[in-house]
Amino acid sequence: MGTRKPNAHLDRLHKEAHWTQGQFARSVNAIGTERGTPTAFGESTVHYWRKGVMPREGVRKLILEALSRRLDRPVSHADAGFPKPTHEAELHSITEELIEMGRQDMERRSLLSASLFSVAMTVPDWPDVVGRMEAVQCGTRLRIGMPEVETVTKMTDRLAGTYDVLGGQHTRPLAAAFLVHTVAPYLRQDGPNEVRKAMLSAAAFLCYITGWMAVDEGAHGLAQKYYVKGLELAGASGDHMTYCHVLRGISVQAVDLGHGKLAVNLANAASASSPQTGPRLRAFMTGQQAHAFAVAGNRGEALRTLREAERSMERAESGSHTFGRYDPATLAYHTSQVRYALGDTAGSIDSLKSHFRLRRSGETRRSALRFNSMMAERQLELGLLDAACITWNHVLDEYPSVRSGKVDRHVANIGRLLRPYRSTPEAREVHERARVSLKHGSGTQKP
Repeated sequence: MGTRKPNAHLDRLHKEAHWTQGQFARSVNAIGTERGTPTAFGESTVHYWRKGVMPREGVRKLILEALSRRLDRPVSHADAGFPKPTHEAELHSITEELIEMGRQDMERRSLLSASLFSVAMTVPDWPDVVGRMEAVQCGTRLRIGMPEVETVTKMTDRLAGTYDVLGGQHTRPLAAAFLVHTVAPYLRQDGPNEVRKAMLSAAAFLCYITGWMAVDEGAHGLAQKYYVKGLELAGASGDHMTYCHVLRGISVQAVDLGHGKLAVNLANAASASSPQTGPRLRAFMTGQQAHAFAVAGNRGEALRTLREAERSMERAESGSHTFGRYDPATLAYHTSQVRYALGDTAGSIDSLKSHFRLRRSGETRRSALRFNSMMAERQLELGLLDAACITWNHVLDEYPSVRSGKVDRHVANIGRLLRPYRSTPEAREVHERARVSLKHGSGTQKP
């Protein structure tokens, strides 16, 4: 159970939280229940922890999460006077937590408790997660090879394509089931070191994609859990690129929810630690930095990083470098977001129009509906009612065939925004179309 020397670190955090020992215990129990591992700790248990009795490794994570939520900041093992987990135990824990999280997601449980974005989320640093493979002792019942890795990679691509068509509501449970029934068992099996690293990397990217789906549905806390698992798995495999990609994804989530300072920190960390320096990748990173700086209110840095993204994109388009799907159309979207956050609504509309002129034929209808919805809302802000109604009609033409939580929320907003204008025939018609579309189409919300 550990030393009996009082745990001064944990005692200090307990006092800072202004908790009684009973409140501390109940908070830890609540998180255990939320994660599917119920506990029944009482005041006496907390007393023993403070006096130096070391909790079990799995309980330490519950304690750290409870303190992080209470204090509204990340609390590490060292902060609480706990030893750093061993590599073997930590990777085993990652796999077990992934299974439990996926099972709950398949059953559509815990979505309410996992819906809120936490600014106190603990994001593991690259040095803390890298190189764990060397310490892992595997089982011997089955050996995996590159065909199994290719199965995960191809299925991830297929799930991402399905998500582009159907949205996260239908696709995410499929991704969760694949994680639980196929990927997690692969992670437990033996195999050559390079194969196991490739499997961890593939699993990391699948966690990232699944988190992105959760964001679309508005399950932000759940998305963070998938993202953090992606970071941990990327580190275990030594996949620095996926690690930075996931960090940037969390920044995108944070900035869309208005957490500008956190979004800046995450975008900066992703950019600074990126292992490659190609111009398209540079634009990919700095475009997100610009958006985050703008939302955080730092006009100078927003414009500086936006110019850097533009220069990088120019070099990328004139060369042979490629990286993902980041292209001039996506940069135009980021420019629109920067302009809007800095108060230039008219300029943001112009940039969205540029985005649509530059879009490639393979771009998804889901993103087109989202960006057209943004444009209509901003047109209405400028008093351009007729233009907004025309744009919204384009959205409603396509809306019934798209399953997307983000688009649902935009369409649900139409009724509220147009309510003051219902004396105008055009506005009244769009208002009614939105109401009917939400009732019979993909959405469940009402304007």
